[in-house]
Amino acid sequence: MSLPDAFHDIAKRVNNWGRWGADDELGTLNLVTDEVVREAAATVRTGRRIPLALRLEQNGVQTGMIPGRIDPLHVMVQINQELFGPGTVACSDDAVTMGLQAATHWDALPHVSHSGRIYNGRPADSITAHGGAGFSGIDTVRHLVSRGVLLDVARARGTDRLDGGYAVTPEDLDAAEELAGTRVRAGDIVLVRTGQVQVCLAGDRHAYAYPSPGLSIRTPEWFHARDVAAVANDTLTFEVFPPEVADLWLPVHALDLVEMGMPQGQNWNLEKLSTACGEAGRYAFLLAATPEPFAGATGSPVAPVAVL
Repeated sequence: MSLPDAFHDIAKRVNNWGRWGADDELGTLNLVTDEVVREAAATVRTGRRIPLALRLEQNGVQTGMIPGRIDPLHVMVQINQELFGPGTVACSDDAVTMGLQAATHWDALPHVSHSGRIYNGRPADSITAHGGAGFSGIDTVRHLVSRGVLLDVARARGTDRLDGGYAVTPEDLDAAEELAGTRVRAGDIVLVRTGQVQVCLAGDRHAYAYPSPGLSIRTPEWFHARDVAAVANDTLTFEVFPPEVADLWLPVHALDLVEMGMPQGQNWNLEKLSTACGEAGRYAFLLAATPEPFAGATGSPVAPVAVL
């Protein structure tokens, strides 16, 4: 089924192709300027550091719903091996096989395509089996540090966790922004809390995946209007799942990544951050969230840290 006219109408309104030049590969990360980072650093008051990543483990969030996206398989390749002879210093080494988007991660811009195109109008077939993403791979993101803003939609709506299948709307983001007491601005990284990760932390991977709250197809225009640099949330699918429009799968991915050129992240653990922000009465902080630079990859694990 082809994408509906309503999707293409939104795509035209949020499209950033050519905004930073025909050769651009970074998209909205261009909005993270030196000035933005200086202002982000000024949000640090206590130095409290809050990790936002899930553990990388074999019994992780993946259930097989997404083919090939496997949880980490960790093995020891040497254990206390005296590499330089008896009595010398012994080494232990590890190896891991995993889907790069298995747990807490960023999606790179070529992670999805539609109508044969990826961000900035490049052809989708520029992604190849051996070379990966020829343009806008995750390795082009050499650093990602900016002001983070937690939009705690669950708390703003008076609940600890949104119901499965709840579509987070621009009105929800407005309410969470009001709760945060700060306006989202150009170059910010927005973290949207639904509370869904609680299901994962409780050990029910299948219920965590489906049904899930997530972002509505209407939210890309909200992020575009505020010139947000990147968005992440605490769900497996990022957008509401099952989809709010029947048979329209991953439209928010396509609008964010392809049209807007805005990276998005999934499986972020925002529970401790929610508590800390509520206690402090402030929801803006310095966020360090640089992905691992896998060459040509369409996504990458990340271990983000919020500094209050």
